[in-house]
Amino acid sequence: MKTDTLTVPGAEIYHEVRGTGPLLLLINGGDGDAAMFGPLAGLLAEHFTVVTYDLRGNSRSRLTGPPAEQRIEGHGHDAHLLLNAVAAGEPAYVFGTSYGGMIGADLLARHPGQVRALVAHEPFVVDLLPDADRWHALFQEVYERYEREGVDAAMQMFCEEIGVQGPPEPREDLPAPVREMLARLRVNMETCLAYELRSFVRFRPDAEALRTARFTLVIGGEGPKTLVHRTTRALAEHVGTGITEFPGGHVGFLTHPAAFAAALRGALRG
Repeated sequence: MKTDTLTVPGAEIYHEVRGTGPLLLLINGGDGDAAMFGPLAGLLAEHFTVVTYDLRGNSRSRLTGPPAEQRIEGHGHDAHLLLNAVAAGEPAYVFGTSYGGMIGADLLARHPGQVRALVAHEPFVVDLLPDADRWHALFQEVYERYEREGVDAAMQMFCEEIGVQGPPEPREDLPAPVREMLARLRVNMETCLAYELRSFVRFRPDAEALRTARFTLVIGGEGPKTLVHRTTRALAEHVGTGITEFPGGHVGFLTHPAAFAAALRGALRG
């Protein structure tokens, strides 16, 4: 595996490249970073040149200016610049989970020639819901709790409301790389709460761009039904497409990497 950083406006983007074959860009969401894709990327590297990275302002992708509200469109531009740097003009397969699926959709709409096919896993497109105003108000409350009581109280409220578990604590009995990743994710939670959540959930994908592209919308087939199940269905209606079930839940790529890799290969090569 090769690691490097790419200078983009306002940030240094840490990224990893492994494997050989057609280019595949994996885009994480929320407080995640490239390490969460480690098991999946290792399996996919047998078939693809896999690129993973930390979103700007998260983990090892440091900001080079003052922190400010972020938007999906800005992250889509980062993905565009990253592909320019590593792809040498080759279009890439793209997989994105949660916010990453939304970033992939923005990349596809603005730079369709860079995307060979897009698979979006449980995109958090809250603004497409009929009760979107209620959720926007709730996420403002989550932010205000973060300001008053800190990250733990805010994340507990957020996770309970949307029905998705947060990452575990970085316990001493865990392997060192896992502890280090969890420690980074904990810092990323603050970035998410302060600068991402309230603006990211107002993103509305370009339905026409998705209709005319190789686009697969997928959902975790296991576990309780959550808000991200609702948002995935809302996007399916918005675009007029079906939904494919993948193994596991919202982090099935981490809990079921082998089965998830097989499902993703099938969806990409469809």
